[in-house]
Amino acid sequence: MGDPRRQKKKYVTPKRPYDTERFDSELQLIGSYGLRNKRELWRHRTELSRYRRQARNLLALTAAERATFERELVEKLVRLGILTGEPTLDGVLDLTLENLLERRLQTIVFRKGMASSAYHARQLVTHGHIALDGAKVSTPSRLITLDEEARMSYVAKSPLNDDTHPARIAASAAAQRIAAEAVAAVEGVDDVPSSDAGEQTDATKRSNRR
Repeated sequence: MGDPRRQKKKYVTPKRPYDTERFDSELQLIGSYGLRNKRELWRHRTELSRYRRQARNLLALTAAERATFERELVEKLVRLGILTGEPTLDGVLDLTLENLLERRLQTIVFRKGMASSAYHARQLVTHGHIALDGAKVSTPSRLITLDEEARMSYVAKSPLNDDTHPARIAASAAAQRIAAEAVAAVEGVDDVPSSDAGEQTDATKRSNRR
């Protein structure tokens, strides 16, 4: 029958249920990272709070007492790619929720150009098209280490291994568009050509001919 223990909640709900500013920020993060619901966001926020709480508790100890635990915490966050700045407890306290969301399997699949959007990346993961070390992974919220990121691929039997697959073409186009937007942002260019621009121009020409 298995262990009858009652499972605990893995997230803490906000103290203020109705907060317009928090609503807006949460909806923006959910849309940007393709999350399913707010519970996913709250789970990562609770995880971040746990890391920050550990850092604060360690800072209250002497340097000799916290040396071992500090090294373990910092090395874990660096290995996960969450802590990219200064590898100290102060750097842990400066972490944001986006630092964790960027290390989700779903987000990395999109960032690597394997999917055309964050929601498409989630679909690929849940449908079993993504593999890690050749083994299928189907958990979009899994945090991926820096070493694991380089070993990600499509499942051997997935039709997405074909470069001519429509999803691969769409993912490649999305990656090129994102790269162009990043370059434009650095150079300070406002107008970035996109595929929609040509479609709008053609539609305008057709309407003018009528």
